[in-house]
Amino acid sequence: MTVTLADVAARARVSPATVSRVLNGNYPVAASTRERVLRAVDDLDYVLNGPASSLAAATSDLVGILVNDIADPFFGIMAGAAQTQIGGPGDGSGRAGGEKLAVICNTGGSPERELTYLTLLQRQRAAAVVLTGGAVEDPAHQAAMSAKLTKLADAGTRIVFCGRPPLPEGDALVAALAFDNRGGGRRLAEHLISLGHRRIGYVAGPPERTTTRHRLEGHREALRAAGLDTAPDETDGGRGPDDQDRLTVHGPYDRRSGYEATLELLRRAPDVTAIVAANDTVALGACAAVRDQGMRIPQDISVAGFDDLPFSVDAVPALTTVRLPLFEAGARAGRLAMGKENPPPGGIATIAAELMIRGSTAAPRG
Repeated sequence: MTVTLADVAARARVSPATVSRVLNGNYPVAASTRERVLRAVDDLDYVLNGPASSLAAATSDLVGILVNDIADPFFGIMAGAAQTQIGGPGDGSGRAGGEKLAVICNTGGSPERELTYLTLLQRQRAAAVVLTGGAVEDPAHQAAMSAKLTKLADAGTRIVFCGRPPLPEGDALVAALAFDNRGGGRRLAEHLISLGHRRIGYVAGPPERTTTRHRLEGHREALRAAGLDTAPDETDGGRGPDDQDRLTVHGPYDRRSGYEATLELLRRAPDVTAIVAANDTVALGACAAVRDQGMRIPQDISVAGFDDLPFSVDAVPALTTVRLPLFEAGARAGRLAMGKENPPPGGIATIAAELMIRGSTAAPRG
């Protein structure tokens, strides 16, 4: 049964006019009243009626692109690429002819903001939603996301994941384009091991993120295969699985985290000969910390990143990293969201990661 404005008003114990004022934002309303109305809207899953054309077509000309941080090149590149496919035919005529309005929704990595933006896009009857980057691995949030995305899809909204794996209940998706983070993490560690590194520190991202877990899993798979993740005994000085935890420091995906985590790693294990960073931005912070400790890269310690962001090749020395085709993935997500491309078989595609070997890694000295 369709929820009406009157239903919301009754639930919030206010007049329909007050509900309209809160939703339109064109009249001052007491904060407590506004909160009561918005809670009723969420509880009843009320969808605000859009323009008449939107009602006729069930969707509007709006497409939402959700990112953690638009200032981060990882998200900016994907969002920009998606927008190139969402803006219409691009014939330069300036006339309306199939174009959609792409709106960037910056969540700041907050699960609550992610759900809030999806609710707002649902109310606006968005034609499509593209969600970029890793997801939060919290069962309650995943269940809330599945429910919200199902409602969007039932209303005609096309849902595409870009750079994140599908949810456990992913029937609402048009497609999920997932990067091979495990494979990339494994190949990067294998490169360092092949050079002779045996003590490798790891600056990881937030532990609750899928991207963090998958990259770290690939890294540790390579260590196990090389016999570097063994049970403690007298011959290895007590090194083993617990030692791998000691050689891993978690933090945000930013430069400051890379700097501080690297100092902590060097304090915990002064004998590390290489440091793998969760992404290239974190790697820049790691490089700065290494230099501030009077060490040279790669002569004294090797540093590697992940993503192959544009600045990676211009770092000094150039950064060994794992290239993810961010622009290509974003553009494909945009085409899928617009119905310009058929979904992959089963709706899921794994996008390969490529190892880029540059000057920041070399064989350990001595």
